[in-house]
Amino acid sequence: MPRVFDNIDQTLLPALKQTLAVSERADFCVGYFNLRGWKSLDSLVDQWSGNDGECCRLLVGMQALPQKELDEAFKVIHSENGIDNQTAIQKKRELAIEFREQLMLGAPSNEDEAGLRRLSKQLRSGKLRVKLFLRHRLHAKLYLAFRQDPNNPVIGFLGSSNLTFAGLQSQGELNIDVLDHDACQKLKMWFEDRWTDRWCIDISKELADIIDESWASPVDRLPYHIYLKIAFHLAEEARSGLKDFSLPRELESILFDFQTAAVKIAARHLTKRGGVLIGDVVGLGKTMMATALARMIEDDQGIRTLIICPKNLLPMWNDYRERFGLRGTVMSASRAICDLPDLRPYKLVLIDESHNLRNREGKTFQVIQEYVQACSAKVVLLTATPYNKGYLDLSTNCDYFSRKTPI
Repeated sequence: MPRVFDNIDQTLLPALKQTLAVSERADFCVGYFNLRGWKSLDSLVDQWSGNDGECCRLLVGMQALPQKELDEAFKVIHSENGIDNQTAIQKKRELAIEFREQLMLGAPSNEDEAGLRRLSKQLRSGKLRVKLFLRHRLHAKLYLAFRQDPNNPVIGFLGSSNLTFAGLQSQGELNIDVLDHDACQKLKMWFEDRWTDRWCIDISKELADIIDESWASPVDRLPYHIYLKIAFHLAEEARSGLKDFSLPRELESILFDFQTAAVKIAARHLTKRGGVLIGDVVGLGKTMMATALARMIEDDQGIRTLIICPKNLLPMWNDYRERFGLRGTVMSASRAICDLPDLRPYKLVLIDESHNLRNREGKTFQVIQEYVQACSAKVVLLTATPYNKGYLDLSTNCDYFSRKTPI
């Protein structure tokens, strides 16, 4: 009778390791391969030379695709003429992306790093050979171990466990060992047919390259290169803003280049986070930049702007509103308590000299924040002094949009 491995009463990993310890080679077919999970078996494969007949052949049968692409990918792969070279190359790229994303998940440990470096060496030495099966989606999970034994030259494990730590040891699965000589020979032939299939593509080098280009690389990175990578990711939103947003033509011709860039970056933050603070010092054109930002958002989303400012700035803001075609109204901050509760909803609220409204306990602050929440409005803050006494001043300003009720 076969043994049953469900990872509850009996775990698959110890039995598989015990079998591999007395074997000279192995063939695995799995639906999913976890790079960092390979370390549970790597020491056993490392004992083999890497020559033909002394290695582990791993067949990955189910390429990871985004959910929205599954149906289309299924149609392509199952067309009457099979897949073509272009489709195969695309599937190979998609799997490479999936493996790179694997390495980005979770906090890396020294154990992970050492295990990935061993995996890279095994891939390059031929001790582990990995192919991607593309002819059709393949869910099979099969582990075959070969040894010098006249009675049982092949031992198989067949069931549901993928080549991951969870699949081999921790999560509930259902597997059996296969000892019958005839059954094992049939499983061996089944694997060989797929391993030699035209659309079974070797990806060993690509996997080794992915590891060697990752945080697990054995090559020490120059501090300058690390700095550039950090700067690249920190600037990602800024780059997206510069690429994705454009100003109205009549405003773009008025602004300086640094102002145009600032407006586009601010637009990215405003649309993604619901608020942005423009905190340039006096004389750099915050009013003009805020006007351009408001016009851009108004034109893009078809909304109107409420401008709240000190009483002495009402004439200036009314002039800007008329000159640059802003849709909305201008209100004195001193009138907010009386007028805001009954004011129609505005989807964009611009607050000038926002540092004057930094007291969380103040009635004006509370009324404006309640209005913003009720309207689910985006907020633009303007100030030359983001904080006067401490960083809590800046924190309070950001509360206008950071504590908004989700839409």
